[in-house]
Amino acid sequence: MKGPFAATRCALILALVAVPAMALADALTGETQQQATNWPAITMFALFVGATLWITRWAAKRVRSASDFYTAGGGISGFQNGLAIAGDYMSAASFLGISAQIFASGYDGLIYSTGFLVGWPIILFLLAERLRNLGRYTFADVASFRFAQTPVRLFAAFSTLAVVVFYLIAQMVGAGQLIKLLFGLEYAWAVAIVGVLMTCYVLFGGMIATTWVQIVKAVLLLGCATFMAIAVLASFGFSPEAMFARAVEVKASVAAAGGASAADASAAGSAIMGPGGFIKDPISAISFGLALMLGTAGLPHILMRFFTVPDAKAARNSVLWATGWIGYFYVLTFVIGFGAITLVASNPAFLEADGSLRGGGNMAAIHLATALGGDLFLGFVSAVAFATILAVVAGLTLSGASAVAHDIYASVIRKGEGDSDSELKVSRRTVPVLAALAIALGIAFETQNVAYMVSLAFAIAASGNFPVLLMSVLWKGCTTRGIVVGGTLGIGTALVLTVLSPAIWQDVIGNEAAPFPYSSPTIISMPLAFIGIWLFSIMDRSGRAVMDRDGCEAQRFRAETGIGAAGAATH
Repeated sequence: MKGPFAATRCALILALVAVPAMALADALTGETQQQATNWPAITMFALFVGATLWITRWAAKRVRSASDFYTAGGGISGFQNGLAIAGDYMSAASFLGISAQIFASGYDGLIYSTGFLVGWPIILFLLAERLRNLGRYTFADVASFRFAQTPVRLFAAFSTLAVVVFYLIAQMVGAGQLIKLLFGLEYAWAVAIVGVLMTCYVLFGGMIATTWVQIVKAVLLLGCATFMAIAVLASFGFSPEAMFARAVEVKASVAAAGGASAADASAAGSAIMGPGGFIKDPISAISFGLALMLGTAGLPHILMRFFTVPDAKAARNSVLWATGWIGYFYVLTFVIGFGAITLVASNPAFLEADGSLRGGGNMAAIHLATALGGDLFLGFVSAVAFATILAVVAGLTLSGASAVAHDIYASVIRKGEGDSDSELKVSRRTVPVLAALAIALGIAFETQNVAYMVSLAFAIAASGNFPVLLMSVLWKGCTTRGIVVGGTLGIGTALVLTVLSPAIWQDVIGNEAAPFPYSSPTIISMPLAFIGIWLFSIMDRSGRAVMDRDGCEAQRFRAETGIGAAGAATH
């Protein structure tokens, strides 16, 4: 019973953090402009936090083993898991970042919606069933099935943590800017509050709490986005053409107000209906598309969800449901983004003196909520957006903790001989460490667009996890050496080129010209990973390589039939 009381104490800690922060808000400044306190929004926010903490308290009573903590005991249905996957995937980058990118660049922002969605058929047809049959808690269980455990699991843990960290940055930035807008808090305090809450959800509720928070969030977000899209279209007589025409007019007017000539203003308005406003060269476009499309199949917190269902059939159903919900949602974000151009960019109430958005560039959807339904609807949308962020950071943190506890501690350090209780303790001790790291990085990357930061996580996943998973499951000739060397080449190249890209080298570090001029490293790092896995595998003549190749038939039999796969836990 320790968990439920601890979860209640967590709410009190949050209150102690938030109250002095609000008292100091007027004296603090940050990169994003603070706003007056919005009490309707705060009320909605408080109701949601209270409800999710109750879910955590309820779930804490049911977490009795490592299986419960990591995978909810494998007892989630296909429909429930599909909603939870959608809730996990429809992140701050989707709701705030994509709408903000469309608000800023127009049509080009659709590359996010398209890229994020088209990775799901790959998961459905190539990986979903095999993942469920071969794995238990983490994707490393699948990648290391027939290979030497220590080197493959160490690589998988490092790769998982790299993806988790970049993904967490985006969520923390979005959450920090949102809470700052609602509470009038200084940005660092806002990020700290999110860190405390994410620690509570994962530390005490595990995957059970995370799943139900994600399901609730998915239902709320889909309903909220549907209403916003309908309301935007209704204001134009349900004519998308009229909405686009008005968006072009607004963008041209904004450019003219900024001193552009009539010809330049007209060109600026028309530019939002064509490509090139965001991705400006074909290499970046291809690289960016590859990252978004293939990175989905390498996201550890998404792959982990396939172990929460009882069998492979439920895993396939999960993907079908998730794909439908996610695809529908991304259509709505496109309407929301253009709706923000028409109703927010032309309204001085939502703009700073320099013409930028109040609260930061990621707040276009939040201001649109005010334009459509006033402060009360703003409160609801803000609470939903915060729910979006909390659900995703909970899944990410759980994924990172499982990589440390299950892949490193239990499988590498203890060689599979540790008990469930000790593994659970390590996992729970890892959670606050990840939360502290997320808070620090969230503060450092305050000014970055959250959708772009997530795209970097996708690039790393596409360069490391995806090639390793695909080759280890589908190619008989794959060996331990090939997996580790090729995967390390891919993820190492992705990390180095990401640091050398303009987003980090110039925008964060503050240097002049970036050595790597493209927006995404995937076009170089992912092929390098595949080539490395193939080359070092065919060159491997060791005894371990013989064992790796001989183990392929047993792996294929289990992957295709499910015989011997881990089942749902019973209590």
